[in-house]
Amino acid sequence: MVERMEPLSRAAFWAREVDNFPMDYDARLKLAKAMRALGKYEEAGAAADQLLVLQPSNLEALLESARDKIADNQGFYAVDVAQRAEALAPRDWRPVSLMAIALEQSDRESDALEAHRKALALAPDNPATLTNLGMYLAVHGDPAGAEPLLRKAVAAPGASAQERQNLALVLGLQGKFDEAERLARQDLPPAMVQNNLAYLHADANGAPPRTWDSLRQPQ
Repeated sequence: MVERMEPLSRAAFWAREVDNFPMDYDARLKLAKAMRALGKYEEAGAAADQLLVLQPSNLEALLESARDKIADNQGFYAVDVAQRAEALAPRDWRPVSLMAIALEQSDRESDALEAHRKALALAPDNPATLTNLGMYLAVHGDPAGAEPLLRKAVAAPGASAQERQNLALVLGLQGKFDEAERLARQDLPPAMVQNNLAYLHADANGAPPRTWDSLRQPQ
């Protein structure tokens, strides 16, 4: 029932639970997730880090702390947290995937690529690991290398609209505008599709390079 609430109500509920039951570790974790859903990344990180004071080896709290720091574009501080999580669960792809993104934010590109590949090796059919490596390659000038990974992500069980739009973007970066448009129209309103395609056509016509984030912004 609580998880069906809108984010603000959910955050208020779990904040009350933490106040009433300070040793309820699950409530602290859910408060952190609710705050992240609201975009309050510092508060989310504080809630996760407070839980880690009580339970330093709580894997889910470590993962949440890393997510919060990455969401706040503070990946440098997420690297150590993700490494601690990996030490607890060396066969879990999630810490490695988070570490890869944190390393990207820390401008450690070769280490980030190695971590993305390791995460994919741990979970070769997971849409998230496929997408993360594909996005890395696209950002670094290899949309052709990204395309097969993103096609596999789109075909995987549990794939979302975001995976389809990532593939549409990579196809557009290669000038495959017809297929990119067909994919984009599955999930986006017409005006947004036209806006995205205009960005991609501009890139194809030699406009100044754009970052991956700026290309995705219209979505």
